[in-house]
Amino acid sequence: MRASRLISLLLLLQSREAMTAAELARELEVSERTVYRDVLALSAAGVPIYADRGRTGGYRLLGGYRTRLTGLTRQEAEALFLAGLRGPAGDMGLADAVAAAELKVLAALPPSLRDAPARTGQRFHLDVPGWFRHAAPPSWLAELAGAVWRDRVVELRYRRGERNVVRTVQPYGLVLKSGTWYLVGRVGTAYRTYRVDRVVDVLVGDDTFDRDDGFDLGDYWREQAEVFLRQMLAERVTVRLTPAGLRTLRHVAHAPFAYDEAVAGAGEPDGQGRVVTRLPVESVEVAYDMLLALGPEVEVLDPPDLRARMAAAADRLAALYRDDRRSDGSG
Repeated sequence: MRASRLISLLLLLQSREAMTAAELARELEVSERTVYRDVLALSAAGVPIYADRGRTGGYRLLGGYRTRLTGLTRQEAEALFLAGLRGPAGDMGLADAVAAAELKVLAALPPSLRDAPARTGQRFHLDVPGWFRHAAPPSWLAELAGAVWRDRVVELRYRRGERNVVRTVQPYGLVLKSGTWYLVGRVGTAYRTYRVDRVVDVLVGDDTFDRDDGFDLGDYWREQAEVFLRQMLAERVTVRLTPAGLRTLRHVAHAPFAYDEAVAGAGEPDGQGRVVTRLPVESVEVAYDMLLALGPEVEVLDPPDLRARMAAAADRLAALYRDDRRSDGSG
């Protein structure tokens, strides 16, 4: 346990210019007193670690000091090659850089762990695009990735409906969602999201921008995805569901929050065990296709036009099964 913590402390100092005892304690989830003891242990083992005094002080390593990756467990070494980024990195034009980095990590591993990439590759594979999707990367992805890395301001020509618009964007990050790439950037003081496959042209400028240190790409994406889904599922339909219908609704609802909202809003079961609730949907048309999958386990109560369409579909289906004729002409 302590050996692992000492290696983590050393790697933290290698990756950052300096860290205070309080910062190291937070990262390692130990007390500052433990940090002091660990620093003394590393120093006694010959690691050139020293402390700067004052407000801007902290622990540092003597310039240029590096340690080889000799403290990795097999699980940790194999996890390094489980990032699953080779495909997306290739889309961004970084396949050679990823391959070179893997070779360097491999060279730094002890002989007993050098089969880690082979074992990982034999057991796991990441296939990002959805079914029936063309896997070719968008035309301007590599240029945008380069601008993201270098914090370069870009001018985008972007397809919006039937026309193209031009935007000057500070590119903060790229997100790969279900095989589709999105650019997240700041325009003025607001953050915007653009589908990369709708970018018509990119001009990467020489100007750089200062990032907002408080911006978190993962948090932004989760919040925007939730907002997008809630805006998209803005209509409500009232339905009466059997217990089986309520269970199956989880698999046909277009967003987890839609199912959760329907369950939370369900009333008490009636004499037949059915419950009445309201379901968020994108439109009546979409609701019709979705609720047909529930068959007799659902009854639409409102809106009237959707109820009428469901009733007509039920009549057509009943007529098929009432007819004694067979589709092959026999009987």
